[in-house]
Amino acid sequence: MKISYNWLKQFLNIDLEPSTMDEILTGTGLEVESIEQYQSVKGGLKGVVIGEVKTKIKHPDADKLSVTTVDVASGTLLNIVCGAPNVEAGQKVAVATIGTMIYSDKGDFEIKKSKIRGVLSEGMICAEDELGLGVSHDGIMVLNPEAKIGTPAKDYFKIEDDVVFTIGLTPNRTDAMSHIGVARDLYAAIKQDNSLANLNPNIKLNYPSVDSFKIDNNERSIAVVVEDTEACPRYSGITISGIEVKDSPEWLQNRLKAIGLRPINNIVDITNYLLHETGQPLHAFDADEIKGNKVIVRKSVKGEKIITLDEVERELTGIELMICNAVDSMCIGGVFGGISSGVSSKTKNIFLESACFSPVSIRQTSKQHGLHTDASFRFERGTDPNQTVYVLKRAAMLIKEIAGGVIFSDVMDIYPSPVPNKEITVSFKHIDRLIGATIDIASIKNILETLEIKIISENDEQLVVSIPTFKTDVTREADVIEEILRIYGYNNIPMDDTLNISLIYQSGVDKEKIQNLVADLLSNNGFYEIMNNSLTKSEYTEKLSFLNADNNVKMLNPLSSDLNVMRQSMLFGGLESIAYNQNRKNQDVKLYEFGKTYSYTQKQEENKNNLKNYSEKSHLALFISGRKENESWNTEDKKVDFFEIKNYVSKILNRLNIQCAFEPIDFTTDSLFSGGLSAKTNNKIIVEFGKVNKTALKLFDVKQDVFYACFDWKTVCKEMNNKKTTYTEVPKYPEVRRDLAMLVSKDLQYKDIEAIAYQTEKKLLKSVNLFDIYEGDKIEQGKKSYAVSFTFQDMNKTLTDQEIDKMMEKLTKNYLEKLGAVVR
Repeated sequence: MKISYNWLKQFLNIDLEPSTMDEILTGTGLEVESIEQYQSVKGGLKGVVIGEVKTKIKHPDADKLSVTTVDVASGTLLNIVCGAPNVEAGQKVAVATIGTMIYSDKGDFEIKKSKIRGVLSEGMICAEDELGLGVSHDGIMVLNPEAKIGTPAKDYFKIEDDVVFTIGLTPNRTDAMSHIGVARDLYAAIKQDNSLANLNPNIKLNYPSVDSFKIDNNERSIAVVVEDTEACPRYSGITISGIEVKDSPEWLQNRLKAIGLRPINNIVDITNYLLHETGQPLHAFDADEIKGNKVIVRKSVKGEKIITLDEVERELTGIELMICNAVDSMCIGGVFGGISSGVSSKTKNIFLESACFSPVSIRQTSKQHGLHTDASFRFERGTDPNQTVYVLKRAAMLIKEIAGGVIFSDVMDIYPSPVPNKEITVSFKHIDRLIGATIDIASIKNILETLEIKIISENDEQLVVSIPTFKTDVTREADVIEEILRIYGYNNIPMDDTLNISLIYQSGVDKEKIQNLVADLLSNNGFYEIMNNSLTKSEYTEKLSFLNADNNVKMLNPLSSDLNVMRQSMLFGGLESIAYNQNRKNQDVKLYEFGKTYSYTQKQEENKNNLKNYSEKSHLALFISGRKENESWNTEDKKVDFFEIKNYVSKILNRLNIQCAFEPIDFTTDSLFSGGLSAKTNNKIIVEFGKVNKTALKLFDVKQDVFYACFDWKTVCKEMNNKKTTYTEVPKYPEVRRDLAMLVSKDLQYKDIEAIAYQTEKKLLKSVNLFDIYEGDKIEQGKKSYAVSFTFQDMNKTLTDQEIDKMMEKLTKNYLEKLGAVVR
């Protein structure tokens, strides 16, 4: 939401630096995301002054150019070459002096001293479009003869400078969705801060008055019938006749432009202006298009159609709240106007609507049709039902002032069940407990009063307060305390030096620790972590044959067609990310994501009762594509391949000490992979990986091979839970190694030598290792030489040579007897 500093000053007589206001607003919960400078004309006409043309002669070398002298009250006449056909001596003109920047659609340029066809030119006499004051380029601007030379053009044309705050508004703060709402918070915060209050001793919150509102006559009364009072608790309207639809005055256009709105015409601009001033949406109908002089507020009929202001024909579903005349629909209430009843340049009479609509009804309609307007934004979050008539009167007064006309009817106000202010009891004890500090009672009362929360009664222990209806989010005692705290200032609450922590024992595996362990491993190997939305397009599962669209978990109220189901596969977000990178010339990607997939199935035995069964699974997904190494003069241009993804899968399994064998995946044309492997543990697939098939890549517009691995993270964690960590004390006594070379049959396998060794010495033999094999001319035919090392260790003492020799003798004897070996 954008807030204009100049606009705020209409309600608050303050003069604060934007940086100070930034801190105040952010402190009250209205976080300022950015601050921008705004000028009604780009550049603010800096360097442009009012001058008078003193002389004009024809350029000696150009038929269409004139040489003029211009007085800009600098003490010296400026010599300016001008190509405008209407320049004449005696005119008051706008002059861009040396150094002035000119901003135009054809490009920005700086005015410099130069020679034009040999004649010195020291400035430029400007046309409307060159200054951004209009579109005419037929000639220079000729000003009022009374204009004073030397006057800065910024002052003469009343160029407005403003500061615009972009506020990140939370959905519950409906009371601050307007300039008046922000001014109210600003006023309360300044009154609470003594240093700011002393700088602004006369500060006052001024609401625009409607006391002078009056009805000219009631000759044209349009009847109003509200059939659905639940969706429309209050509907107010008035008729204004004899208006002139034209451009808005400059001050109104500047207000709208500052907050990013495009002026349309005076009637529409006034409704937009009051929307952002008060937070109350308005809508103007062409009264002559209201058939039967009757406005009916009702639910739509399923299948009926309306053409909206964007010239799109929309078929209604039966949930929309419609504003109709006696014959047909005129508007989708609170969301979008109809084209047939809207205000046009031919409109002379209008019916002005100011209503309160149900947030649930408006939100359903807005989402159903994908229509998001400033009006629906506010209605969805809740508007104040008790301000509709006030805003209606204010709008009528502005329309009479700007567009002329007379108020031609009484105020129609359908309000069958007035909404009262809520009364809430607030305990001083609870205030101190929830805030964590004791706040002076006088300060509490001052904060409440400046926020327009009235104190009905009080005693030493509590207050009974009346909550105005514009504070739709304040419904209980804790909400009132939050209001007090945000104005008092979160930073004013002292921090306790005491730090309390709880020791938590967690049995089994720490899933977060395992995830961090693997994330660190992948990040250290050049992977980037991604986090994708769990919502995705149903189109993906419909077009990928290896997934079943019937298993989609559908959203009842989707944000858009791109986010209408929960993802069935981690593949979707990964390929979207790869396509995004490749479209930005980043071809080499290594990505990983921890996330969940969702699916819906219906068990056969549950079909009778139509019971639904939903499943949610956790996964780790890896994606690699592009080159193995960054492009460089000293590296080969090798692409990643299947063995690259297999390598990273193996690293993860090894890091987690999970032992399992890889098996080929039985893939077909309906498979995700065009070749790959899987690994199982306890008959459950723990990971599948391989090359993504071309059909999936084409759907996501990925133009190079992608290798993908998907871990079942629940199975990973379960496998980790079965592993127990054991600890063995570091040996105090040294190992001893002995080597033995022997001739054995060529058909003998090393495992036989190893088995006999462990059978011979079960206690002290720690390891056996084959470190050399020799076959050659010097070896008897049919024989080969094995060189084997044996490592011995006693955990309780140092082994002696006699003990080692004795063990080696046993080994040698067994090899001779059992294998027919010959010791070399």
